[in-house]
Amino acid sequence: MTAPPGPPPPLAGGRDGADALQPLLDTVLEALRTGARERGGPLPPGGPDALAARVQAALGDVLPEHGTGDHEALRTLVHTLAAGAADPADPLCAAHLHCPPLAVAAAADLAASALNPSLDSWDQAPAASAIEALLTRTLAAEFYPDAPRPDALVTTGGTEANQLALLLARERHGPHLTVLHGANAHHSVPRAAWLLGLPPARALPTPAGTLDPARLAEALAATPGPVLVTATAGTTDAGLVDPLHPIADVCDRHGADLHIDAAYGGLLALSPRHRDKVAGLGRARSLTIDLHKLGWQPVAAGLLAVPDTAALTPLAHQADYLNATDDTEAGLPDLLGRSLRTTRRPDALKTATTLRSLGRDGLARLIDRTCALAHHLAELLDAHPGFELHARPTLTTVLFRPTHADDDQVATLRRTLLHDGRAVLGRTRADGRLWLKATLLNPHTTAGDLDTLIALLEGSTHR
Repeated sequence: MTAPPGPPPPLAGGRDGADALQPLLDTVLEALRTGARERGGPLPPGGPDALAARVQAALGDVLPEHGTGDHEALRTLVHTLAAGAADPADPLCAAHLHCPPLAVAAAADLAASALNPSLDSWDQAPAASAIEALLTRTLAAEFYPDAPRPDALVTTGGTEANQLALLLARERHGPHLTVLHGANAHHSVPRAAWLLGLPPARALPTPAGTLDPARLAEALAATPGPVLVTATAGTTDAGLVDPLHPIADVCDRHGADLHIDAAYGGLLALSPRHRDKVAGLGRARSLTIDLHKLGWQPVAAGLLAVPDTAALTPLAHQADYLNATDDTEAGLPDLLGRSLRTTRRPDALKTATTLRSLGRDGLARLIDRTCALAHHLAELLDAHPGFELHARPTLTTVLFRPTHADDDQVATLRRTLLHDGRAVLGRTRADGRLWLKATLLNPHTTAGDLDTLIALLEGSTHR
């Protein structure tokens, strides 16, 4: 065999991997700096077409005949990515449940990428699988402190966790399971019912923004057969929390299972100041948690928690090349039933590193600070004659709109800010009107940043 000329490119792992990475990381970090400077704000100006043209001009031929080398490729691509990013670390980038990741979490994620463990068999991820097992049991016990064997699965986020919750419920009750949820629920709930071949999920009206236990009781009384109720602790649109204990009481009376989608609000359980807002999480048969929201992790970092690891038994699966029966009997951990995915990143590493770095009190301080920022923004808007506040925030989402503006003007204002690259705000409908949405997830945001946002909105409203 005749090998091509020259040595192959260096690898990220192995004994020499760190040495190979070091100079490349210097190039990446410098490109992040220069890209952020070029962007100069929360997102690039000019809108989609202008941005696509700049990317095309920077990259040219995506698959050139001859390579440009590691450093040039990194400088070009990382700079282009950073210059064209909607950066959630900018205080004026506050549209979505899209957090700025902590530096320590991103650094840990680099190690995961370098070593590239795959959590579909123990012999591909010995330490990573042990770290994941410790993390999942520890976090599950936070939400189910009285359960004998709480456990959790690592997911790509709330959508996958909700899908798994409905799958487990289907396996308990069969294909005629009815899923009831509030109209405030995440879109992944009815979508999961469709994906799993269940009857169409039924949405109950939520005119006040949360699921009404009395309305739920009426629906359960009129629904034959097995039912899974999905409640929400932190709605995507307004950050509202359903009345969890009363809903659990209704489910108990009617023999319905309860799943709680706490992707947004679940981690408030770690804050002594705010945990009462999500009291009742532990009464669910399954619980969605998402650490790439109020956990400040790089995506993906979701969990599906259950009070007893036996609830996960339906996910068991056997493939001889990954979990041969005799290997399992000999003591090698069986990982294939820990996900519907096969190849799977060690996403638990960054979260475990973050928890060790911050501790319980450090994470609680970040949660408390971010909630306080949302309340401060709401107070500023409520006191301002030029804006109408929808309601005081429950979590970190603030809905508002310019006074006397119609819906078209609200939508145009948001798009203008996006096109100019000056601010990233979300939008949602409530009480029949369109509202701007600020989702504050950046603990480094200051009161001065909020003043800047309001001043920017004032100026754009009067243009």
